[in-house]
Amino acid sequence: MLEFETMPKPHLFIDGHAGTTGLRIRHWLANRDDVEVRTLDEEDRKSITARRSAISESDLSILCLPDDAARVAAEWATESGTRILDASSCHRIADGWIYGLPELPLGQRAEIRNADRVSNPGCYPSSFVLLMRPLVDLKLLPAEAPVSVHAL
Repeated sequence: MLEFETMPKPHLFIDGHAGTTGLRIRHWLANRDDVEVRTLDEEDRKSITARRSAISESDLSILCLPDDAARVAAEWATESGTRILDASSCHRIADGWIYGLPELPLGQRAEIRNADRVSNPGCYPSSFVLLMRPLVDLKLLPAEAPVSVHAL
């Protein structure tokens, strides 16, 4: 009988797991058996030492934090070589970050898959970009056109 070596499951740490976005991500990942989702206990979830340690020990850290806290956590992840998915708005268009909207140009999905730092585009930017990008790409609308979208 052949024996197969099992690969260890990637460790995902959700920093900010008690907020709306973190709770939603935990729910989406709850039935996955190919990853180990980690969070901190209530008494540790705001501890800088515990958060920094959890980030450095994970393969991927998902930041569900206010912008200032996400900026600091992203620095910790970069120092430790941990991949980051940032759900805040502070890195959405920052240099060195991949915009996490796979429907953008050809190759965007592969860039996201291979990136160490991915920013979440957010709901309003996603709806706007997905609406306008095809019009600009097909030259039906100039890229410099002043466009306003009212969204609720």
